[in-house]
Amino acid sequence: MTEKRAWLAVENGLVMEGHSIGADGEKGGDLVFNTAMTGYHEILTDPSYAGQAVVMTYPLIGNYGVAEEDAESARAWPECFVVKELSAIASNFRSNLPLGEWLQKNDVVAIEGVDTRKITKLVREEGSLRCVISTTDSDHDSLVAKARAAQSTDGRDLASVVSCDAPYSWSEPYPDSYPDLIPEATGDKIRVVAYDFGAKRNILRSLVHCGFEVTVVPTNTPASDVLGMDPEAIFLSNGPGDPAAVTNALAAVSDLVSKKPIFGICLGHQILSTVLGAKTHKMPFGHHGANHPVRDILTGRVEITSQNHSFAVDPDSLPNDVELSHINLNDQTVEGVRHKTANVFSVQYHPEAAPGPLDSAHLFHRFRDMVAGIGAS
Repeated sequence: MTEKRAWLAVENGLVMEGHSIGADGEKGGDLVFNTAMTGYHEILTDPSYAGQAVVMTYPLIGNYGVAEEDAESARAWPECFVVKELSAIASNFRSNLPLGEWLQKNDVVAIEGVDTRKITKLVREEGSLRCVISTTDSDHDSLVAKARAAQSTDGRDLASVVSCDAPYSWSEPYPDSYPDLIPEATGDKIRVVAYDFGAKRNILRSLVHCGFEVTVVPTNTPASDVLGMDPEAIFLSNGPGDPAAVTNALAAVSDLVSKKPIFGICLGHQILSTVLGAKTHKMPFGHHGANHPVRDILTGRVEITSQNHSFAVDPDSLPNDVELSHINLNDQTVEGVRHKTANVFSVQYHPEAAPGPLDSAHLFHRFRDMVAGIGAS
C-alpha cells in the first residue's frame, strides 16, 4: 500500500514532509505541543483544542488504539494532529479502532514522520506560531503563505463555537473502571448550573460524583435565566480561545459573582478572574500536558496536574480582594485564585484529569464543602 504524503508548514518558513495518517485535506491553526505520554484520545476530543494544531512530544502514539468510552466529547476538536510515529498495532483489549482509522473517520487532518522534537523546540523558543497541514499542496511557498494566513486563537470567542445549543441535565457518574481514589459524596444533592464553554465529560462526571445535581447551559445564557433555575452554585467550565472575547459569559458571570458560590476551571478560571478585576494574556507557548507541578498555597501541598491552556491570568493585575491560591512550579504562573470575601474560587489546570493524574480531584469536594458551608438547602 502506497503511503500518502502530507506537508506541515509553519509561518516562520519551516516546511516538513511526512505521511498522512488522517483525513485528506488542509487545516491550520495555532501550533501547540502536548507533553502527555498517553491520553491522545481524550486530547483529541477535548473542546479546548479547537483552533489549534496539536503536536505530541512522546514519539510513539496510538499503541493502545481508541476506546470510545474515553472520549471527552462527541467529536474531534483540534484543527490537525502531529506525531513522530503512529503505532502500526493497537494492543489493548478495550480498543474499538486503531488511531489512524479513528482520525480518518473523524475528519482529522494528521501527519506522521516529521521531527516533533524540532517542532517542539521551535515553539518553545519562538513562541506562539501558526501552521498548516496539507495532503493536497506540496508547494513550499504556498504552504507557508497559508500558514501565515491561518486564523489564530487571539481575539476569538471559540467557546461559543464548541458550546451546547440548549440546556440539558447530566447525571452520568464515573465509570466502574475509574480508580477508586475519590470518595463519593453522601447526603442531599446540591443544584449546580454548569456553563459549557467546552466542558469535558469528566468534569461533569466529577461534579455528579461529588454530590451535585448538574444542569448544563450554553455559553450565551444570561444570568437571569440561570438564576431562574434556582441553583445553589455555579460552575464555569474549560474551553478554547481568548477569554476577553467571550463577552456574553463575562457579562453573565459579572451578574452572578455576588449572588452564588462559583468554581471555575481553565477558561472558566480566566473568565472569573477577569470579572474580579484581573487581566489575561496569551502565553508564549502555553501549558499542554499531564505532568505540570502546582503548589496549593493554602495547604502547601504540591500536586502533579493536567493542563491545557494558551492564555493565563497576569499575577500583577490581581486586585487587593483577590488572592493567589495556586502557583505553577515550572514558571511561577497563576494556577488558581480565590476571592477574600466572596464564595468564589478557580484553578487554571484540570482537576478532573482525563488524561492525567488525579492529585487535584479533591477540589470538587472543596467546592461542595464551600457551598454547603454557606447554607445550601
